[in-house]
Amino acid sequence: MKEMDASKPVAQDSPGYTVSSDPARIDAKAAHAFLSRSYWAQSIPYETVERALSNSLCIGAFHEGTQVGLARLVTDRATFAYLADVYVLEEHRGRGVSKMMMQAMRDHPELQGLRRMLLATRDAHGLYAQFGFKPLMAPDRMMEINQPDIYTRGGRASAG
Repeated sequence: MKEMDASKPVAQDSPGYTVSSDPARIDAKAAHAFLSRSYWAQSIPYETVERALSNSLCIGAFHEGTQVGLARLVTDRATFAYLADVYVLEEHRGRGVSKMMMQAMRDHPELQGLRRMLLATRDAHGLYAQFGFKPLMAPDRMMEINQPDIYTRGGRASAG
């Protein structure tokens, strides 16, 4: 089932799994449990995960009502989105759950007509390529402030 009315969350069903963008269904504790041990957000504080989720468009994957995956989009819902914190719990991988979340993201009514979507990944290039992501067209135009140890040194991000 896909709901394409912009006033309703996008949802998809697959045998045993549901994918939904309904913010009321997103489980911050479940997201924190995974993200705090991930390679990209190791030791992230719960409060940071909670704030990030509440300020993003999230697509959760659920199995029998329990959150087993997440894709978080930082977006203005008009021109730009950054895809972050995509995961599927190990025991649910290989069942098409990440593809369901990516398709829900591509179909979401609030993400249509965006000029640019970005993401960073260490090892899932093949998945994202299936949904239209490509290497940067002009990497020389991109810049970053990267603080990979921000959560382990106990500080907040700064420009310095």
